Amino acid sequence: MRNALKLVAPLAIAVVVAGCATSGLKYSDAKGPAAASDPNLGRIYMYRTAIVGLAVQPEVKINGEVIGRATPKGYFYVDRPAGTYEITTTTEVERKLSLTLDKGQTRYVKLNISFGFFIGHVYPELIDTDAALKDIKDLQYTGQ
Repeated sequence: MRNALKLVAPLAIAVVVAGCATSGLKYSDAKGPAAASDPNLGRIYMYRTAIVGLAVQPEVKINGEVIGRATPKGYFYVDRPAGTYEITTTTEVERKLSLTLDKGQTRYVKLNISFGFFIGHVYPELIDTDAALKDIKDLQYTGQ
């Protein structure tokens, strides 16, 4: 009985965690433009397609400010003024991506996962718009 419980408990936790990514509005069902509502700002979408490493959901930061989590099958976005931004994720190592955002521009950052020594690493990667729109269409909104 104890062995069965040891197998079932992690599975139950994984199911609960997986459910967190499915509670928001699907990207393809979202209403309104993909660009920032203020023409003086740009928008940066963050998304994660992989379920691999389900429990690995580090915070995502822009210039040191926490803006969300790398949730499997989820996306979120932030609007920012034109400028240069550093996006970071940290598990056992910190991964960084620097990008420049122009006024009115929309950028897409895919949060990929790779294997680490103790835990998976989530690393940000800048993706071109056409590829990102294919990736993100079935993902769920996980932002605030």
